[in-house]
Amino acid sequence: MSGASPNALESRLITTGVERLALLGRHAEALMAGYARDEVPLEGLSTTALNRLLAARILWRPDEQSGVKLAPKVRELIAEMLADETRRHVNADVAETLELMRSLVQSYREARDAGEYWRQEQLLLRLRQEVDDLNGRFADAIDSLWRRLNGDFGFVARLTDKIRENERAQKQIVRLLDGLALIDFDEFITLVGADGALRKLLVSRLQHQLTHHFTSLREVQRRLIELMARFRQQQSRSRLVAGMVGFLREHPGFVPGNYALRSDVPALVNRAAPLVAAGAVALDRDADAHTLAELLHRLPRPSSRSEPVAAAAATERHEESRVAARQQALKEDVERFYLAVVDRAGEVVSALDYLQQAEHEWGAEIWLFQVIAEYQGLPRSEQGAFRLRQEETQASPFNQLRLIHDVVLQLA
Repeated sequence: MSGASPNALESRLITTGVERLALLGRHAEALMAGYARDEVPLEGLSTTALNRLLAARILWRPDEQSGVKLAPKVRELIAEMLADETRRHVNADVAETLELMRSLVQSYREARDAGEYWRQEQLLLRLRQEVDDLNGRFADAIDSLWRRLNGDFGFVARLTDKIRENERAQKQIVRLLDGLALIDFDEFITLVGADGALRKLLVSRLQHQLTHHFTSLREVQRRLIELMARFRQQQSRSRLVAGMVGFLREHPGFVPGNYALRSDVPALVNRAAPLVAAGAVALDRDADAHTLAELLHRLPRPSSRSEPVAAAAATERHEESRVAARQQALKEDVERFYLAVVDRAGEVVSALDYLQQAEHEWGAEIWLFQVIAEYQGLPRSEQGAFRLRQEETQASPFNQLRLIHDVVLQLA
């Protein structure tokens, strides 16, 4: 910084901006006349006012032969404020903004490392402004598309104009999507590093806003397709009605016939598929019982079952018999365990120890389950002859589930 203090620069910037905005308000009528026409009328402007407007770049003169016109940025500003869809532009060029944001981030990090806190705050403010401008451009572009769908596109009478507006809107959506695709959040994450303010601004906040823009663009596309399909449907109906009106003009005595009473229906009218009448046996009619019995007796009996079906049935029966045999074997082994407890009168016997000593091939879980099930299946009088105790623990301090590790049985 040379000589001037930051506060002085900021004050001078605000003063100049207030003067330029005051110029816009003071000469609003002449500027709006220039917006509506080709040139700005000079009758209501003095030479001093004209020179001040030219110096502020609100007006400009393309060449010596041309009149005074609005500057392009001022014309765009008025179009944005008026939501004039005939002059608003969908600006999806974000490459330059992203390059400026990268430069500002580098300058911000250098100011932070050098301890220049005022410059650091100013650079962070500029970054916020650039992010807001970027989001504002996307939001304005999407808003312009919505207004166009509800205006120019929604109320165009000719199909060719409708298709042209559709293509234009689709191309603008593609340009917006291409602009959004240029924003690489992996690059931003690497660029901002561990700085919390930059990460919140360029990663979390920007990503949330861009997600909203993507959602809005999908809604615009859905609405665009819906309007186009609806217009084509209306167009086909109107063409059918117009064709019928032209036919009636050429044949004023035409009377439509009752096609429902005709045996030979024209192919244009006979579009429905033939209906097959559904039939069912009326079991409540006693008079037809004899007839139904005869029909049942006449039904052909299957000579033999097909080999694949018979093989599948045999396999299924074999599998069922094998499972039943295993269940019976498990039940018999558990019964022997109970008999062993009776033989060891008064001795406490562990179910898992018995399983290991007997060298059975059952799993510990299914064995304990069957021991408990056998005990619960005994009559009340016989259950009193045994004392069954489960060795269990709680699964965790936060879970009331009990885990059974073993079952011990004793003769009462």
